[in-house]
Amino acid sequence: MILRLNIVIALLVSAMPMHAEIGIKKIAEGFQRPVWVETPKGIHGKLWVVEQTGKIWIVDELTGNRENIPFLDITHEISRKGNEEGLLGLAFEPNFQSSGRYYVNFTDNHKQTRIVRYTSTNQKTTDASKGEVIMKYPSEFENHNGGWLGFGPDNMLYIGNGDGGSGNDPNQRGQALDTLLGKILRIDVSSKTSYKIPKDNPFLSNQNAKPEIWAYGVRNPWRCSFDRKTGDFWIGDVGQNAWEEINFSPNGKSSGANYGWRLREGLIATPTINVGGKTSSNTIDPVYVYRHGANTNEGLSVTGGYVYRGSIKELQGRYIFGDYQNSRIWSFKLDQGRAIDFIDHTKKLQPQGGRINLIASFAENSSGEIMIIDHTGFVYRIINQ
Repeated sequence: MILRLNIVIALLVSAMPMHAEIGIKKIAEGFQRPVWVETPKGIHGKLWVVEQTGKIWIVDELTGNRENIPFLDITHEISRKGNEEGLLGLAFEPNFQSSGRYYVNFTDNHKQTRIVRYTSTNQKTTDASKGEVIMKYPSEFENHNGGWLGFGPDNMLYIGNGDGGSGNDPNQRGQALDTLLGKILRIDVSSKTSYKIPKDNPFLSNQNAKPEIWAYGVRNPWRCSFDRKTGDFWIGDVGQNAWEEINFSPNGKSSGANYGWRLREGLIATPTINVGGKTSSNTIDPVYVYRHGANTNEGLSVTGGYVYRGSIKELQGRYIFGDYQNSRIWSFKLDQGRAIDFIDHTKKLQPQGGRINLIASFAENSSGEIMIIDHTGFVYRIINQ
C-alpha cells in the first residue's frame, strides 16, 4: 500500500510543470566597445547598437546580423583619449518612425560634451554632416561624462551629466546650479531646430541657475531609466572610494531633487576632509547602496538598469542592475521606498562556456525584455530557458 502511494505521488510530481530557470541568450557579437542598445518606439525585431568608438549599427534581434553600413558613423568627431569618453548615448524621438529624428551624446575632439540631433530619412542610414548641435558644454576632465539621454513619459528629453571628472568634484559642480555638470537636464526638443526650456522646469525663477536643470547632486550617472509602466525615474550613480548607489524618484517627483553629491556618497557624508557634509531639506537618499569590494554583493562601479516589464513572471517589477568591474547582476523590489528581496542573478545569467566580462549597460527592447551589453563586444538578452 505504501509502495503504491509512493508511485502515485511520484507520477503526480512528474506531471507538474517545471519552474523555468532564467538565463541569457547571445543576440550579437563583434562590436567595438558597445555601450548602449536602443529600439525606436513601435519597431520590433531590430536593435540599434552604440559603439563607444563612434558608430551605431542596426542589428536583427533574431539572427544577430547587422546592416552592411552603420546607421551613424561619427568616429572622426569624437574623443577617445579618456576611457570614459566617446559616443555614450542614443535616444529616438517617440515619433521616430515619422520624423526620423534622434539624439546622441558624445565627447568631441575639443573635450566638449555635445548633444546632437540627427535625422535619418530612410531610418537605415544617416548623413552625419547634417547633424544639429543643440547643446555643447565643457567636460573639464576625461571622466564622469555621464552620457545617458532618454525621453521621459512627458516626451521631454532628459540628459544625465557627470560632475566633470577627477576626484571629490574639485570644482564643486554637483551642488552648484550655475553649471550643467553633475545634473539631470530636461529640455523640450519638439521644435524644428534647437530646443525650448519646459515651463515647469524647477529653477526658472533663479537667475543664477541654468534653466535646463531638472535635478542635481549626481557624480557620474551611468545609466538612468524610466519605468515603462509607472514612469518612475531611476539612476545608477557611480560612487567614489566607498559606496555605489541607486537613486529613485516616483513619476513627477524628481523636479528639483538633490541627490547629494559631493556632500554625500551613498548614505553617508563623503569621507574626505572638507568635502562631505550634511543633507539639505530636499536631498533624496539612495534606495540602495553597496560597498566597494569583490564579494557577491559588492562592486566598484555601478551600472544602472531597468524595472523589468517583459514576459518572465519571476522578474516582474524587479529593478535589474549590475556592476561594471565586479561583473555582478542583481535585482530587488521596491516597497514603500525601500529595497527588499535582493537577489544575485550572476550565476544564472552567464553564457554557455563563458562569462559576461564588463557590464557596460542594460537596455530594453520594444517588448520590455532586458538586454545586457558586455563592453568586450557582446549583446545578450535575458530569457526563460
